[in-house]
Amino acid sequence: MILSTASPALAPVGGVLLVAVAVLLYLLAALPLSALRRFSAAALLGGWALHGVLLLIDIAGLGLPAPGARLGFAPVLSITVWLVIAVYAVESRFVPLLAVRRGLAVAGMLAVAVMALFPGELRPITSPLAPLHFVLGVGAYGLFGAAVLHALLLDAAERRLRAGGPAGRLQALGPSALGMPLLQLERVTFHFVEAGFAVLTATLVLGVMNTVHWRWTDHKAVFSILAWGVFAALLVGRRLRGWRGKRATRWLYAGAVLLLLAYVGSRFVLEVLLARPAS
Repeated sequence: MILSTASPALAPVGGVLLVAVAVLLYLLAALPLSALRRFSAAALLGGWALHGVLLLIDIAGLGLPAPGARLGFAPVLSITVWLVIAVYAVESRFVPLLAVRRGLAVAGMLAVAVMALFPGELRPITSPLAPLHFVLGVGAYGLFGAAVLHALLLDAAERRLRAGGPAGRLQALGPSALGMPLLQLERVTFHFVEAGFAVLTATLVLGVMNTVHWRWTDHKAVFSILAWGVFAALLVGRRLRGWRGKRATRWLYAGAVLLLLAYVGSRFVLEVLLARPAS
């Protein structure tokens, strides 16, 4: 619990208060009440800002008695959600996405709550490459998370168009399905895939160089390499064979699931199911 593992910089009362206010703001952004619609964007931004403060305190190890950082499945999952909301916040200035806003608010609320319950364990920095490896790793998670979000919008918009539903039904997807042409939405999706692939490649290279922690046979390495292979096949298939639509997004979803299992999944098993510290 956050009461027992919080650092001195995040005293128990202050920590609980920050978590409670962030969750409340996300909840206000998620509620489908017309009276709150005009405040939902501000509530999401406020929740996102406090979410970022909690991440800085916990993951960066601010105020911890020893140098290091808190690592675990919940902090990495939480920062991934935070990065996806950041991408949405930028795009929503051009194309508002009400339905997406609510879904991301729920995701943010759950991410903050889970990180409060499972803040991770203090890990010393044993290599000068370790911080960069971590930053690139969570960056790859965030970029592929944004790609998955856009792919879901793309698939939903294509289903509506194939069904021939009226424009009013399309509005349920949010204005992005109407305000952004499908080809443009597809291009944006794969820009995120390409950026995520480049960052993931750099992460794996640094992981191999950081031989203190890297082991080819552990679950994190195996799933990371499998995810890299799936994303590479997707980009090659798109470039050489013109993969589009559901074929392309299915490869994206498969790679994202493998990448999620690489760190978040393996750490969840160790921390929650087996209650073991990282090796």
